[in-house]
Amino acid sequence: MKFRASIKSKTTVAPEFDFIIVGGGPAGCVLANRLSANSKWQVLLIEAGKPDNHPYIHMPVGFAKLNGLSHSWGFQTVPQKHLDNRVMPFTQARVLGGGSSINAQVYTRGHRADYDEWAREESCAGWDFDSVLPYFKKAEDNCRLSDEYHGQSGPLQVSDPVPQQLSQAYVLAGQQSGIPFNTDFNGELQQGIGYYQLTNRDGYRSSAPVAYLKPIEQRSNLTVVTGTNVSRILIEKQVANGVELVIQGQVQKIKANKEVLVTSGAIGSPKLLMLSGIGAAQELRAHNISVAMDLPGVGKNLQDHLDVFVVGECSGPFSADKYKMPWHAAWGGLQYLLYKSGPLASNLCDAGGFWFADKDARSPDIQFHFLPGSGLEHGLKPLKNGITLNSAFLRPKSRGTVALASANPAQAPLIDPNYWSDPYDVKMSIEGFKLAREILHQPAFAPFVKREADPGANVKSDAEIIEYAKRFCKTDYHPVGTCKMGAVGDELTVVTPDLKVKGVEKLRVVDSSVMPRVPSSNTNTPTIMVAEKGADLILSSYE
Repeated sequence: MKFRASIKSKTTVAPEFDFIIVGGGPAGCVLANRLSANSKWQVLLIEAGKPDNHPYIHMPVGFAKLNGLSHSWGFQTVPQKHLDNRVMPFTQARVLGGGSSINAQVYTRGHRADYDEWAREESCAGWDFDSVLPYFKKAEDNCRLSDEYHGQSGPLQVSDPVPQQLSQAYVLAGQQSGIPFNTDFNGELQQGIGYYQLTNRDGYRSSAPVAYLKPIEQRSNLTVVTGTNVSRILIEKQVANGVELVIQGQVQKIKANKEVLVTSGAIGSPKLLMLSGIGAAQELRAHNISVAMDLPGVGKNLQDHLDVFVVGECSGPFSADKYKMPWHAAWGGLQYLLYKSGPLASNLCDAGGFWFADKDARSPDIQFHFLPGSGLEHGLKPLKNGITLNSAFLRPKSRGTVALASANPAQAPLIDPNYWSDPYDVKMSIEGFKLAREILHQPAFAPFVKREADPGANVKSDAEIIEYAKRFCKTDYHPVGTCKMGAVGDELTVVTPDLKVKGVEKLRVVDSSVMPRVPSSNTNTPTIMVAEKGADLILSSYE
């Protein structure tokens, strides 16, 4: 089967480039495309993980098979003291394309107010909604929508799903619970229940490498290397001059003539900055790291969406769980091979929505993801046939940290999302769960769902729901904020609104870590927007 694998990785690297991009996730791929469009510039993109050539990456349903160590870092949180000291899996991609290569392909942008608050309350001039909307549109090739909110000439393919039977029941059940139907969560109104648009098309995932790298594979001025770890940024007299990396087992120093661009994500970017001597001076000295720039905000301000879910047991073989059986799996595989349709062409999350836990919230503060299957939740016993409805509180007040465990670049960082440290987050998470449970028990599900399996009808009070949530809640894989963008005078600011690292020349961070607040949605699309705008900021610096 021919998949849309991205460009081939190089095994040798020249001693100098104009731009060095550290991290081959969605932001890195965007920058590699936009900067290498100038044929006079030599651009290097470095990814620690593998190439994106595994067939599961390009098959929409394949992400369910890619949560192991083969394409991720295998991270865990530190014990979460507000969740009975649970150590929680914290999957972060380690593959070309980053999260865009292993996520569920849900295309959402967040709410207008998210970005207006960045500009107004976080001193991020130029990042209000009206200013960032052109970059959402620039990236987008939408199969259905072309209006003031949507574009059709970008590299990222955005399409409508073919709704599954249970997803249709969910959308109807949501309306029966009082939530109106919405045809476009990225349009004028976010609130409502409906079908997500997806970053796939014609049976294939539209990842960042497929969208941004594959079309430019003939550019001789772009070098992409995978399986290569950057151990530190080379900084002299507060100027970033290049990077030190390990390629083919050999340590090599690469010079950056113009800039080093860090695009390693909300976990990797602060880790690399700290390893390079940029962070809280006292914390760096504790690991015997020489301080290049005292920036206390590096690794602080970590935010993430925490997911609390309800699971229903089906009364028959209605759900995607039936494809665990060999004969159903074989039929699904044949359907995909011949027609690029069927269960393997599904992202397993084609429906969802946004609604209110806090009735006074300025915009929806709960997001639903409906999965016509069960068994993806850590710790729960898989059902023979089941469904799952996730609910996530979108604007948590809790703030966590990413810290170094040691000065060894190979050692995983200490990830502490500090979930539920703010009581308001607990209250809203429980209200969101109640909304999901109410949807599950609507008449539209009656022909398909015979009972609530988890937490079960016996879990009724808020205290009982909280105890259930503490045992089984999970990340929505949306970490942001650890290299916060903001005003120069803000102690937690790491980058200014032009994405330059405060106090260090020739160094920028361009990824989800710069977001001062987590968007009220999935974060892949906002990360691509940040990189599109970041590319323009960089290009304008050299015009």
